[in-house]
Amino acid sequence: QLGCWLHHELLCHGEAETRECIYYNANWELEKTNQSGVERCEGEKDKRLHCYASWRNNSGSIELVKKGCWLDDFNCYDRQECVATEENPQVFFCCCEGNYCNEKFTHLPEVTGPEVIYEPPPPTPSLLNILVYSLLPIAVLSVAILLAFWMYRHRKPPYGHVDIIEDPGPPPPSPLVGLKPLQLLEIKARGRFGCVWKAQLMNDYVAVKIFPIQDKQSWQSEREIFNTPGMKHENLLQFIAAEKRGTNLETELWLITAFHDKGSLTDYLKGNIISWNELCHVAETMARGLSYLHEDVPWCKGEGHKPAIAHRDFKSKNVLLKNDLTAVLADFGLAVRFEPGKPPGDTHGQVGTRRYMAPEVLEGAINFQRDAFLRIDMYAMGLVLWELVSRCRAVDGPVDEYMLPFEEEIGQHPSLEDLQEVVVHKKMRPVFKDHWLKHPGLAQLCVTIEECWDHDAEARLSAGCVEERIAQIRKSVNGTTSDCLVSIVTSVTNVDLPPKESSI
Repeated sequence: QLGCWLHHELLCHGEAETRECIYYNANWELEKTNQSGVERCEGEKDKRLHCYASWRNNSGSIELVKKGCWLDDFNCYDRQECVATEENPQVFFCCCEGNYCNEKFTHLPEVTGPEVIYEPPPPTPSLLNILVYSLLPIAVLSVAILLAFWMYRHRKPPYGHVDIIEDPGPPPPSPLVGLKPLQLLEIKARGRFGCVWKAQLMNDYVAVKIFPIQDKQSWQSEREIFNTPGMKHENLLQFIAAEKRGTNLETELWLITAFHDKGSLTDYLKGNIISWNELCHVAETMARGLSYLHEDVPWCKGEGHKPAIAHRDFKSKNVLLKNDLTAVLADFGLAVRFEPGKPPGDTHGQVGTRRYMAPEVLEGAINFQRDAFLRIDMYAMGLVLWELVSRCRAVDGPVDEYMLPFEEEIGQHPSLEDLQEVVVHKKMRPVFKDHWLKHPGLAQLCVTIEECWDHDAEARLSAGCVEERIAQIRKSVNGTTSDCLVSIVTSVTNVDLPPKESSI
C-alpha cells in the first residue's frame, strides 16, 4: 500500500501530469518481471502519459491482469479516475491521467437512452398534431441512427488501437482484432520492408511488421500468402491480422503475427552454442515447416486447396524460434504460389538475399517452373543447416564464433560478383571442420547438407527427405550415444545414410 494518495500536478495546458503508475503483472513469473510495485513512465516529449489497469470479472470475483504506464491515447485524456465503460468485455480496461490514478479502478457502463420530455397536451389536439407528435420522434431516431452509422463507417481509429481495414481482396480468415488496445513496445528488427515491433495486444505479446506505403505490394503479397488456405501450421508463423494506418502520405501498413521472444535463428546462434539434440530439433522442425510450405494439399482441413509455395528468401534470419526451440518459418513477402492453371505471379529471378542465392540464381539461368523454385529454397536450407552445425558442441573441439555462410571466404558484405566467382565458378561451399566428422550424427548431417546445396539443382534433396533423414540420424545416434565421442569417421562419404529420395 502506498503511503501517498493521488497527486496531480497541473501543466500549462491543463492536464494532470503522469510520472508514476501502480504496476502489477499477473504473468510476472512467465514474463520474468516484478509482480507489483511502482512504474516510472517514460515517453516522447510531445506525447502524454497515462496509467492503466486491466482485469477480469469471474462471476463477481475480480482477477487483476495488469497495471502500469500507457502511452498517448486520447481516450485517456483528462480522466482523473480509472473507469471502464464497456458493457461486458472479456477483459475490462481503463486508463487515466495523474500519478497512481490506477490504484483504484471501477466499472461504470455507459447508459444512454433517449431523453423523454413530457409536455402538457394542447387542449384540443387535432389529427395533424397527433400525426406530427407520433412521426417526429421516429424521424429523429432514424436520422440519428443513419448519422451514427455514417460516423462509424468513416471514423478514424484512435492511437494505440487496432482496427482492421480491408484492402481489395479476400478478408483474412483469422478472428478480427477489433478495437482491443494494442501498444507498440520496442523495435526488434529492421529489414528491406521496414521494421518489426514487439507490441502488446490485451494480455499477449504480438509482433507488428510495419511497411511504408511505398512497399504496399510487399505487404499485400505477404498478406495474400498468409490468407492462403492451409497456412495454419505449427512450423509457420501464426498470422493474426492485417491493418492500414493513417492517411495519404502518412499511411502505414501493418501485419500482426505471433511474437517469439527468442527471435531469429541467426540471433540465437550468435549468443548460444547448441547441443546435438537441440540441433536435431531445430533442423527437423525447420525442414518440416519448409516441407509443408512446398507441399500441394488438394483439400486442407476443410479450408480448400493449399497450393505449393516457394519461400524465395529462406535464411536463418527468417527462421524464428519458439521457447522450446521449435522452428517457425517467417517473412513470406517474396513467396510465390503455384496453383494449377494459374500463372505463379511475380517470378523475377534474382530476388532474396544474395548470400543464400543458389548457383542458378546467381547465373540468371533459372527454369521458371515450380520444382526449380523449390530447389532454390533447398540450396538455402543447406546453408542454414551448416550454420546450425557450426555452433554445435556435440564433439570435443573448438566451437567457433558464429559466422554467416561464406563470411570466412568473402566477408560480411559480398557483392553479386564475389558470390558468382566463389559459388558458380569455383563451386565453393562453406567448409566442414575435421572434428565435426568425428561425430557420427554430424558426419551424416554433413552428407545431407552436401546433397541440399548440390551444384546440380535436380540432384538436391526435398525438404520432406531432409526431415526424414534428420529424424533417422537422431534415432540412430541417440540409440547408442548422446552428445559423446564415438569411433572416428575418417570421411564424410563412407557413412551409411537412409536412402535418398527423388529430389523434389
